[in-house]
Amino acid sequence: MNETVELIVFILRLATPFIMLIIIALCFLSLGSGRRDEHALIALDDEDKGIRYPVLYWENSLGRSRGSDIRIPDPTVSRDHAVLLRREKGWFVTDTGSKSGVYVNGKKTSGRCPVFVGDKITIGVTTLRLKRADAPAISNQRKKVKKPARFGTVSCSFILSLITALVVILSVEGMLYSGRTTALPHAAIFLAISWIFYALSVKVFQRRSFELESLALLLSGTGIILNAVHDQKQGYSQLIALFLGICVYCFMIWFIGDPDRVMKWRIIIYLLAIGMLLFTLLLGKSVNGAKNWIIIGPISMQPAEFAKIAFIFVGASTLDHLQTKKNLLGFILFTGICVGIFFLMSDFGTALIFFITFLIISFMRSGDFKTIILAVAAAILGVMLILSIKPYIAERFQAWGHVWDYAATSGYQQVNTFIYSACGGFFGVGLGNGSLQYVFASESDLVFGLASEELGLLAAILLSVTIGGFMLYSRAVTTRSRSAFYSIAACTAAGLLVFQAALNVFGVVDLLPLTGVTLPFVSYGGSSMISCWGLLAFIKAADERTYSQRRTKAQVLRSS
Repeated sequence: MNETVELIVFILRLATPFIMLIIIALCFLSLGSGRRDEHALIALDDEDKGIRYPVLYWENSLGRSRGSDIRIPDPTVSRDHAVLLRREKGWFVTDTGSKSGVYVNGKKTSGRCPVFVGDKITIGVTTLRLKRADAPAISNQRKKVKKPARFGTVSCSFILSLITALVVILSVEGMLYSGRTTALPHAAIFLAISWIFYALSVKVFQRRSFELESLALLLSGTGIILNAVHDQKQGYSQLIALFLGICVYCFMIWFIGDPDRVMKWRIIIYLLAIGMLLFTLLLGKSVNGAKNWIIIGPISMQPAEFAKIAFIFVGASTLDHLQTKKNLLGFILFTGICVGIFFLMSDFGTALIFFITFLIISFMRSGDFKTIILAVAAAILGVMLILSIKPYIAERFQAWGHVWDYAATSGYQQVNTFIYSACGGFFGVGLGNGSLQYVFASESDLVFGLASEELGLLAAILLSVTIGGFMLYSRAVTTRSRSAFYSIAACTAAGLLVFQAALNVFGVVDLLPLTGVTLPFVSYGGSSMISCWGLLAFIKAADERTYSQRRTKAQVLRSS
């Protein structure tokens, strides 16, 4: 490599993390703009007491409990008495197991009952009249919610152009360092998929934002080029998985657009997920000590990755279902079956991910730390029991915390990750120019170390920060989501991705045991790529802008 070429690739290496930073910053700043204010949708008037209760959300709990969205200070009202919810067909009220029932215009309700402006809803001895939000306030109106900070929106085509530039830079850098052109066709196919996806989203599906998808494309594109430079076949496998993942993403956006449709299919998803895991347990192949693979000819997949999506479908619910004991017991049973199957498969990393996901859902459903503490205590006792029955399981994690003592055996991967990551410095040794690529599972379990060595520590950290940003965004956007289903599903999906990323990153640096889980969107693995795009759909659906165009059309049709 002559001096001119060396200078060019050095500039490319320096530019990579800065382009990544610009893309990430623009996406998250743009995601924070354009959301509606939290103004009241309708109002409930207690005309006898002269109190107005603004209705701020699509799903609102009514009861005596302090945690109720609309708290009624009436001793005859149950703690969780009813739910007032909005759907595209209008407003409905549902009795959620109260003692005295719910009455609409003097008639006792059963199931969901439609309510209209002017109707009277009676719970306990309190009667509330449904009124438009623009009617004058009576008294005790809630304190107005502060408007969210707004930033100027950024053209998504400009962001995608930056991703295009980054992918081209990475593929050229890989060609110059490795001497192979394998990444160039992969880059061309990836960019074609990305721009077609963007055009369909904007023109056909009429989405008002593409920032979340851009972040996922940034992660996916970096991982694909990283894999393609080292192994052409793996690169093409990831491109196929990316295409399938985007298809799953688009289907799920449509499917979960109606939360009531999700609830109808919930039991079927429940049974399919259990059946899929049992099939894997009985007929699956054991790879690297975990019996979690289905291999049919040249096709291999991990059903556990798709079970993650099913787990969120089963755990998240609309608010009127959340307050029923039957719903909660069904979810706990489903969790126990899934975690138990993963232990029998010896897939402890996935079992841990499912358990943490269970804790997130449980807390969001109940908001009770006591429930979480009880679940963690039960899990600790269960793990101790398993270790006493099967002590060989503990041997799999004996290198944790002192991998240098096992540098030639069980700590070999992590020791090499330490060495070669340190060699990469802040800007890396160049794509395709690293040595960690010759260590087993460098493109999957150790991909954070591979990125640190070849792209540099700054780029590797930015990839991880992007995944972490999904959690912050989900937490912010769910305050305006249309249903408890979207709020729970989005935060759970983001939490799952973040925790899985933490297991991967901290596992390779020996802060946590090396469990063999992938870094979302980046690691090699077709099942993981498809699953990650499916999980992203939950986050996308929580943004009320995702379906705003469709709702506008529906309102026009109803008014015509």
